[in-house]
Amino acid sequence: MKTPQKYSGWCLRHGGLMSKNILVIHGPNLNLLGKREPKIYGKCTLEDINGALKKEAKKLGASLRIFQANLEGEIVNIIQEQSEEWADAIVINPAAYTHTSVAIRDCLAAVRIPAVEVHISNVFGREEFRHKSFIAPVAAGGVYGFGKESYILGLQAALYTLKNGKK
Repeated sequence: MKTPQKYSGWCLRHGGLMSKNILVIHGPNLNLLGKREPKIYGKCTLEDINGALKKEAKKLGASLRIFQANLEGEIVNIIQEQSEEWADAIVINPAAYTHTSVAIRDCLAAVRIPAVEVHISNVFGREEFRHKSFIAPVAAGGVYGFGKESYILGLQAALYTLKNGKK
């Protein structure tokens, strides 16, 4: 894997000057947003979130690749492939895998590009088992509890992380 070079605070990868390629990963059951537990997740659909992300990315001059996967191994494969080929940073909502997946945690640690963990709901205001994140220790930071805006703030945080050289 190529190690990112630094230039004027922005990340250089794959020969691109001031490249800002952000990989967005939605974890299991997020394809059900809008129908799934609206009192917790709201009525916003995954398409609504993706549309808002694309609009914000365009405004900020970033490129996005967006994936949704219900299977842990698929998420690991996406992270590995996209971080090697294209991505400069990751915005990830691992959903239920937040609390269970050593595989996703280890993959994020291995790829050596910054990741921002996002959650629609305030996971710390919910059931006790949701208070533990395997992802947080290897992420540059996290955003949770702001609904769809958690993703927008996560995208902004990923770009901030690239600009300021934080892993």
